Amino acid sequence: MEGTRHSVIGADDVSIGLLTAGTGPALLLVHGGMGRIEQWEPVWSALAEHRQVTAMNRRGRGTSGDAEPYSLRKEFDDIAAVANQLAEEQDAPVDVFAHSYGATCTLGAAAQRAPFRRIALYEPPGPQTVPREWVERAIGLVSDGKPGRAMFSFITEIVGLTPERFEEYRSAPGAYDLLPIVTATLPREAEALTSVDLPGLAVKVAAPVLLLLGTKSPPWAGEITRELAATLTTAELVSLPDQGHDAIDSAPDLIVTELRRFFDND
Repeated sequence: MEGTRHSVIGADDVSIGLLTAGTGPALLLVHGGMGRIEQWEPVWSALAEHRQVTAMNRRGRGTSGDAEPYSLRKEFDDIAAVANQLAEEQDAPVDVFAHSYGATCTLGAAAQRAPFRRIALYEPPGPQTVPREWVERAIGLVSDGKPGRAMFSFITEIVGLTPERFEEYRSAPGAYDLLPIVTATLPREAEALTSVDLPGLAVKVAAPVLLLLGTKSPPWAGEITRELAATLTTAELVSLPDQGHDAIDSAPDLIVTELRRFFDND
């Protein structure tokens, strides 16, 4: 992925690594639980044709720092810090597209009045996503030095990918090592999801929101997304035909088309 590397100081003085490319109105990208900046490679060039696109590494991975204790509020503040910097640079609110756990964090940043013009969220997880039994099992696997098994469990049991699709994802050109991310972040993020109040955050969001939902995504995604659609002040729910939680990889052109339609609609 081409672009300029830089950083912003987020919550508790943690450095948040960024990559920016393109020209035009600012668009912030916030990746999901096992992601980092490179997650956006399938849509990066297409989005940067019409936008100044900035992808951030959430804390605990890639070019970003980390600090204890962990909290979702710090993730909200990190995203808000990046959005504030981008908004100051262009003297206008920014658009944002976030996937999975990053979408949950972005909803929290929006509830805190981060300077977002329009918000696109792809299947934010919540308590319905992570049953207590699974959280305890996943934390135990990581504690026992088995992050690979925890990762496989997450991808197949929670995200709903087949083992074959998971192997394709791991062996794709440009794929990065997920195990350090799993070890550092999966236990704390799984625990945080068990108590996040997504409707309580949604009622504080005033900006227009696009909710993306794959027709083949796991049941929790539909339950949460429809609940948010009913709670948000201004929301549009769009179904992605024959897609699951991984449409950024499996259908990048479809994602880009929906984002352009939504963000370019004044």
